[in-house]
Amino acid sequence: MSTVATAHADEHHGAPKGITRWLFSTNHKDIGTMYLWFAFTMFLIGGAMAMVIRAELFAPGLQVVDPQFFNMMTTMHGLIMVFGAIMPAFVGLANWMIPMMIGAPDMALPRMNNWSFWILPVAGTMLVSTMFMEGGGPAFGWTFYAPLSTTFAPASTDFFIFSIHLLGFSSIMGAINVIVTILNMRAPGMNLMKMPMFVWTWLITAFLLIAVMPVLAGAVTMMLTDRHFGTSFFDAAGGGDPVMFQHIFWFFGHPEVYIMILPAFGIISHIIPTFSRKPLFGYSSMVYATASIAFLSFIVWAHHMFTVGMPVAGELYFMYATIMIAVPTGVKVFNWVATMWKGSLSFEIPMLWALAFVILFTIGGFSGLMLGVAPVDTQYHDTYFVVAHFHYVLVTGALFSIIAGVYFWLPKWTGHMYNLKLATFHFWWSVIWVNVLFFPQHFIGLAGMPRRIPDYATQFADWNMISSIGGFAFGLGQLLFLYIVVSTIRGGEKASTEVWDGSDGLEWTVPSPAPFHTFATAPEVR
Repeated sequence: MSTVATAHADEHHGAPKGITRWLFSTNHKDIGTMYLWFAFTMFLIGGAMAMVIRAELFAPGLQVVDPQFFNMMTTMHGLIMVFGAIMPAFVGLANWMIPMMIGAPDMALPRMNNWSFWILPVAGTMLVSTMFMEGGGPAFGWTFYAPLSTTFAPASTDFFIFSIHLLGFSSIMGAINVIVTILNMRAPGMNLMKMPMFVWTWLITAFLLIAVMPVLAGAVTMMLTDRHFGTSFFDAAGGGDPVMFQHIFWFFGHPEVYIMILPAFGIISHIIPTFSRKPLFGYSSMVYATASIAFLSFIVWAHHMFTVGMPVAGELYFMYATIMIAVPTGVKVFNWVATMWKGSLSFEIPMLWALAFVILFTIGGFSGLMLGVAPVDTQYHDTYFVVAHFHYVLVTGALFSIIAGVYFWLPKWTGHMYNLKLATFHFWWSVIWVNVLFFPQHFIGLAGMPRRIPDYATQFADWNMISSIGGFAFGLGQLLFLYIVVSTIRGGEKASTEVWDGSDGLEWTVPSPAPFHTFATAPEVR
């Protein structure tokens, strides 16, 4: 019997209970659930670090932590949020939804699926543990530029390098599983152009992961040999070049940004049609736009490096290539708006998050366009304007889409409806305070405040205080989200068999671009 069949049989015949159910699970739903809980745990840890950062920046001067610890917080916050929260959350959603969306009994490689998850808590624990080692944890920024991360880094950096290897290993295995599942296990009659958008975005994301995680592995391995084996890849004294580290890192780092947003596009492309009661506008253009974004993400990496002194011709090329990415992204935003146009809209909780995503992610896109203009970026580079830009993309973009997806699918997962009053409060609380948190950072960035500093000139004090208040309030709101999810799992109003119809807020009809679609896309227009 195949492993898939075995896993499927285990699910129904005397499946293990208690801790063994989770340790040895080959069930895609259990593994998806573990990914989501791991991601939420890391989100709370990374969020606590962000609170330390905002507490220190609440007023000028040094008041809460010393500069070294502050730098360690900025480094760990970035690494934990990217590798521990956002990416595993999307993998969790992929595990839960892809087999059901394509009519497969499970993921194609269920035992590898289990392994790729259980590497994560080990790697995450190792990453966090570096903070408690002699000499302190990594304090060289989440981009860990050499020589800060090679010549001048503490001994704990070696553990950091190993944890990055493990995280990459997990990502590659997860991506292989997604590709094999989608290409080999679709229901009869579902060709590629009939797949739900979430499946499409994950198929493309998985190829990105397989292409770029080995590049990151190469970068950290070169760091390791520079530190211990006498090489000088990034050491100018030995004939190396620290700027080469930036090229290698960003050749991984820029596609990585799209790894964290393409699945978000997929989720939003399900929610907006559902609550507009119309099929997604321009399905094939959405698929091609996603593929175009993935391709272009590989040829724009040096827009992160406009200030390193590259030739003007290089700056021009990377500027034009960067601005080109705005075209397929604009196609997506246009298609979402066109889907809503003249639709029968209802503003259920997932739709509210999706609308916030479209509006606020677009703000992040516009500030990204500004950063893509080489001569202007010289002024913006390494200021809080950049911090504001990528948080609009990653918080109001990636994180909001994950929350939207959880609210969208949670009634199907649990059989219970969450408390609508609390969920509505959570939405408005989050969307107000996230803007109080990040929007002022555009102003202090344009005024010249550098990022990654624990102290600053008094001219930046007012906006920093407002930003910090927004941060504390937004963070508090996510504890409410935890309460809503846990109380929904434990019980609550029964969800009907068809959630999200909109007439009563609880029914959900399924259309069929493909004959074997399980619940996924937009309802039929009535």
